[in-house]
Amino acid sequence: MNKNITSTIKYIGVDDLTIKLFENQYIVPNGISYNSYLIEDEKIAIMDTADARMTNEWFANLEEALNGREPDYLVSHHMEPDHAALIAEVVKKYPKIKVVIGDKAAKMIKQFFPTSDLSENIILVKDSDQLSLGSRNLHFIAAPFVHWPEVVVSYDDKEKVLFSADGFGKFGALCNDEPWEDEARRYYINICGKYGTQVQRLLKLAAPLEIETICPLHGPVLKENLGHYIALYDTWSKYEPETDGVLIAYASIHGGTKVVAEKVADMFREKNLAEVVTIDLCHDDMATAVSEAFKMKRLVVAASSYDASVFPPMYDFIHHLEIKAYQNRTIGIIENGSWAPTAARTMRPMFEGMKNITIVDPTVTIWSRLKDEDLPKLEALVDAVAEN
Repeated sequence: MNKNITSTIKYIGVDDLTIKLFENQYIVPNGISYNSYLIEDEKIAIMDTADARMTNEWFANLEEALNGREPDYLVSHHMEPDHAALIAEVVKKYPKIKVVIGDKAAKMIKQFFPTSDLSENIILVKDSDQLSLGSRNLHFIAAPFVHWPEVVVSYDDKEKVLFSADGFGKFGALCNDEPWEDEARRYYINICGKYGTQVQRLLKLAAPLEIETICPLHGPVLKENLGHYIALYDTWSKYEPETDGVLIAYASIHGGTKVVAEKVADMFREKNLAEVVTIDLCHDDMATAVSEAFKMKRLVVAASSYDASVFPPMYDFIHHLEIKAYQNRTIGIIENGSWAPTAARTMRPMFEGMKNITIVDPTVTIWSRLKDEDLPKLEALVDAVAEN
């Protein structure tokens, strides 16, 4: 990407193309970026560092941008190690630098750097505090649980730039040009999805600001069509569906449940819904399955019975929905069993514990394989889901 965000703000972040699992759980086939920026004014401010995996590359970018100058401030918006791992090394290299962190990060910085005494370098900022760099002020806004409790974002009142921490982030390295929405949704739902209320608070606090550029900690810098990105964040954080579609998520042991799921998908396609998507929970990416569930208005789950419960991939999927605060959706349930179907009695209570979930009737039981006599029951289920 262009290293000049504006005439006075440079990009000094790095792409990581060797990482396989972000946070050791989310597949990132196109890598991840660790974004960092340098503001040049009467005072020079580094905005965040990077993951320790990319130490040499990040310091090379920093030194090239500094061109022999000494930085005055290091602003750390978020203490998670993929953004803040190099704080102690920056202080070691530039002993006079001031490290600006949110007041709630004071304990965390000691936890992450137990062998480094950074106390003389730290400046704590709280909500509404400002830091003058000369011709501009950085305005700090507390953003708790977007997505850790200590997070702050900052606003450059000269360049009209919002440094949004993990907000508006996206999976994928910057060298890979790809559409923003799908990987940004997968990132948001799985990283920040539990904290919609807190994201709504941040959106409201940022609304009065004149924002021309959004600089997140992952993914591309956003400069055009900002209303589109903000509207999506508003939808996601309100737990509203993006599309009047349906996700059929299935977990099949020997293929019988898969056949049922595919038949149900065909039935939904005849209803002309906005979108019909199937996900194989045994083989497809779990984070994508969760993201697609949040995208759609409707969800049908189809699972084999297992150990007097439900096949574990389905249990895992619904558990992921639970912890990400899934709500405001219509659910259809299909179970399969060969001697004692038990999947539905496990799945239903899990959904009943979620907020504003409508579980339609009938719950459909399949005995081992799809048969002609099952079709009317499936059609009734599809009709009930489509009408809600």
